[in-house]
Amino acid sequence: MEAEAYRASCLQSVAAAYDVLLITSEEPSWEVPYIRDCIVVADPSDLAALSAAGRTLAERYDIAGVFTWTEWYLVPVARLARQLGLPTTAPEVMQACRNKATARSLFARHGVPSAASTSVDSLREATTAAEQIGYPVVLKPAGRAASVGVSRADTPEQLLAAYAFADRAARQGQESAGILVEEYLDGPEVSVECVTYRGETTVVAVTRKSISAPPYFEQLAHTVDADDPLLATVAPTARAAIHALGITDSVSHIEMRLVDGRPRLIEVNGRIAGDMISHLVHLATGIDLARTAADIACDREPDLAPTRSSAAAIRLLYPETSGTLTHLDFDGPRPPWLERIDFHRHPGDRLVLPADGGHLFTARIGYLITTGPNAVSADTRATMALDRLHTRVEPATTA
Repeated sequence: MEAEAYRASCLQSVAAAYDVLLITSEEPSWEVPYIRDCIVVADPSDLAALSAAGRTLAERYDIAGVFTWTEWYLVPVARLARQLGLPTTAPEVMQACRNKATARSLFARHGVPSAASTSVDSLREATTAAEQIGYPVVLKPAGRAASVGVSRADTPEQLLAAYAFADRAARQGQESAGILVEEYLDGPEVSVECVTYRGETTVVAVTRKSISAPPYFEQLAHTVDADDPLLATVAPTARAAIHALGITDSVSHIEMRLVDGRPRLIEVNGRIAGDMISHLVHLATGIDLARTAADIACDREPDLAPTRSSAAAIRLLYPETSGTLTHLDFDGPRPPWLERIDFHRHPGDRLVLPADGGHLFTARIGYLITTGPNAVSADTRATMALDRLHTRVEPATTA
């Protein structure tokens, strides 16, 4: 289960400090040891259903705060917090984070370096926008996440497929169905993990990333080093982006690229990062971002003092081709620096890469995490661990 694989450590951290009341779309399973009570609603993004569940829990308990680490629920949860009189960044600010077109306009207004971007409603408009911006361009849904529907077009011929890919994803979303055509930022991608409490932002860590080859933008690897010298470079831009959006109380995950060594914004996510990045931050610095998010939701000043100075790396596991997974194993004993391996696909499962109409939820096999005294060590160990991982995929056949 992807939720358990990527969020169990977060829930465990929060439950160690607070009684957790869960509103979820499915009957709890792995969550049970960490929660006190639960209400199941068909769709937590439905504000009426979420509000009813929240009021029911508020009648049973003295609720101190509410928060989510799920992208699709950021706006409804902010509205729920406001309805219950609890601390929150304003719902309209969370809406700006969720809509990439709105965020781009705010970045431009406040002078935050970002990508040139145009919102379009048709292939003809997309073609015109691409010609004005200049190839290569990136097409993406305005309201999705996790690189779903995002691809690069280097030529007018590639634009047709990129538009169809983004449009299909946008129509499956729960919010804006719009599409953005954006300038391609050519440079290394990083994310900046930030904490904002009562309007004051602390830059906690920078995550260096490895991305799949064009045209897609699948996340392949992340590395966090407590002493990364890039922190000083990216921190001012991260703080400026948070200020431009109006975030007052949140853990934020800010994606950017370094173009000629200078930060340019991709997007701001008003939540804890996915892909186990918060766990990497905890391993490298000792700062617990999940606990921090809960503290902020309850209007308690978080403890952001580092207790470690090391590094951690994750490798996200993908097949080379779509097909059926037939073999998966790790060869030999696991050294202490191999912090964990998690497989959430198993032999017999079907894997579908973005090129074949899939996305990370249909393609990713799992991940492994390594630690080390610095980034070079953690990355080297991750490569060593990958060499001992064996998979076989039977390619899909076409009639």
